[in-house]
Amino acid sequence: MAASPGPGRRAHSLIPLVVLALLLSALVALPGTALAAAAAPVTDPIPERPAASGIGLTVEEYASFPKTDPPPGPVTDPRLMRHARINHLSELPDRSGRKAVPDLNGKLYFVKDGGSPQVYLDIAATFSPAFFASRGLGQGFGFVTFDPGFRRNGRFYTVHTELASATTVVPDYRQQAATVYHGVVTEWTATDPTADTFTGTRREILRIGFASPVHGIQQIDFNPTAGPHDRDRGLLYLAVGDGGQGARNTEPQSLSLPHGKILRIDPRGTNSANGKYGLPADNPFANTPGALGEIYAYGLRDPHRFSWDPAGSHRMYVGNIGQHAVESVYEVRAGDNFGWSEREGPFVFDKTATDPCEQILPLPEDDEKYGYTYPVAAYDHDPPADWNCTSDVGRAVVGGFVYRGHDLPELRGTYMFGDIVDGRLLFADSKDMRRGSEKLAQLYDLMLYDASGKRVTMRDLAQNTRVDLHFGRDAAGELYLLSKANGKIWKITGTREFASCDTAGSRLTHVMDGRNWAPVTPSKWRFPGREAVLAEAGVQRPGPRRPSEYAVLTAGPEYGDVRIDAEVRIDTPVETTNRDVIIVFDYQSDTKFSYAHLSQDNTIYPHNGVFVVNDADRLRIDDQWNGTTGAPPAITDTAWHKVRVVRCASTGEITVYVDGSKRPLMTAVDTTLTSGRVGFGSFDNTGRLRDLKVSSP
Repeated sequence: MAASPGPGRRAHSLIPLVVLALLLSALVALPGTALAAAAAPVTDPIPERPAASGIGLTVEEYASFPKTDPPPGPVTDPRLMRHARINHLSELPDRSGRKAVPDLNGKLYFVKDGGSPQVYLDIAATFSPAFFASRGLGQGFGFVTFDPGFRRNGRFYTVHTELASATTVVPDYRQQAATVYHGVVTEWTATDPTADTFTGTRREILRIGFASPVHGIQQIDFNPTAGPHDRDRGLLYLAVGDGGQGARNTEPQSLSLPHGKILRIDPRGTNSANGKYGLPADNPFANTPGALGEIYAYGLRDPHRFSWDPAGSHRMYVGNIGQHAVESVYEVRAGDNFGWSEREGPFVFDKTATDPCEQILPLPEDDEKYGYTYPVAAYDHDPPADWNCTSDVGRAVVGGFVYRGHDLPELRGTYMFGDIVDGRLLFADSKDMRRGSEKLAQLYDLMLYDASGKRVTMRDLAQNTRVDLHFGRDAAGELYLLSKANGKIWKITGTREFASCDTAGSRLTHVMDGRNWAPVTPSKWRFPGREAVLAEAGVQRPGPRRPSEYAVLTAGPEYGDVRIDAEVRIDTPVETTNRDVIIVFDYQSDTKFSYAHLSQDNTIYPHNGVFVVNDADRLRIDDQWNGTTGAPPAITDTAWHKVRVVRCASTGEITVYVDGSKRPLMTAVDTTLTSGRVGFGSFDNTGRLRDLKVSSP
């Protein structure tokens, strides 16, 4: 709880509101809590992992920020020991080209293209000694947003954290548990909006108490798609977390509290309970007795970042960090209930479970009657087999943007986002992100290339295994990547296709005559004229573990950069679940070659991946293998399937496409072998190949 209240009139006027809020929160009815007791826990909520996209983002360093420390200290959590805790980039709406970047440790920077960051305002110093950033991942100077009319009126808004025991101010709202921290929203008015250092006035408009140092007020922002005469123009949205309490209580479902909600307020109005902002009349609960008129949507755990699609119907999306297993992206509409903490993503969250590994359950058959809104995109935590489910597996979604800029035409219309911790970059086609659909949007992985053209990861760029990834967007709609680890920002400047080397010079065809092939065991093969048929399964041979039977194409040269197009079929019956065929490339000898393994199974190391044999047992090199599963099964029937393998010798990039998909099924990088012949075969099954075409520069 806070210390003694400030001005008596204000403190006394808030007491009835606080008491009413606590009573309503305790009495709130929770739909969907009567679970089927016999429901089995869900151990793999979203088995479909993000697929390879074959698209790489090219980035160049945009800005590097000074090292800062979280005040007041001391800091004991290594996750707070970052170079600079920068967490957003936005462009001021004044046509100056200035970008605003907040550092959670307390400083607001402005930076221009080609320039160095300059401190515009020191939030920590302004609110010292109450300002607090040394415990909790989101504590400190959390966000800044500028009034759409900033160029004229100079107004902008910030949110920061204060230690409750260091201030006498009473929060406007608080949780049931004792208040330890305050999230404070402040309106600033610059005397000269064109100045690069702030001078002017400020006023507090909202203060919310939290019972823990996590899941506070995250983003605050205006809808940039709202035109001058739009009713949404100038209304401020606030993403308020559950204060870390939702997993144990019902506050995110209570309409009497702001915690676990998206709020929508008019910062220039006065009809709120504290008289410092307005309640829009068209907010969904403005006329609901006992409900806060500020609430726009509810049932969220940690709504970290939200944004609007600049095109179409300007749909709003929010990334919600999950508790136990699911990271979610929701489309947000007025009045939505996203379910937390009765739901985590599209699953039941059982707060009463005695085993923390059994908190995720399937939805009940009558779930529709509860009216929850479920994610349009999501991914799960994919913990390792030996994971202790009481610990943090290290996954947290960071919401991004629907891209409508000009520099990345291949990604226009996609929602680009990622994972805060490991820096994975993802996208989904916004057309696939449909409310009410029984199917989540397919997610795709994005690759990264630095300014030199080298393939890298965000961990490489951040020089740390914990990236602390965030996104930014400028006025032109172009995107930026931020990392707290080393305090740097990179601008996304373009895209490149993975394994895009030139293979269009010459093409080898009509090679299915048996005289053009050299099988390991000729007696097992048939060459009837238009096909290469492996009629009898091979057997394991001495030497390294490698495919048992294959035939090498002797026609044509040895290839470096090469594209292999063919149709393949597995003749072994589908009842044999581990059946396979392989496409060979870089063949130099029986113990030196690479191959793409196309299988019905993707659950063990040797299946459905890309491998290299280099005088040793086959080594798996594809990006899709995570230690448990690989890419989705390539072939699951006895039909013919189109296959394309592209191998670029200079970069080591390898892609495998199946059935004409524009997205690769498998990707890999390996420079062990840089040239060789091509071929076809299987580990220990039967199959055939036809319509082979080999293209090279």
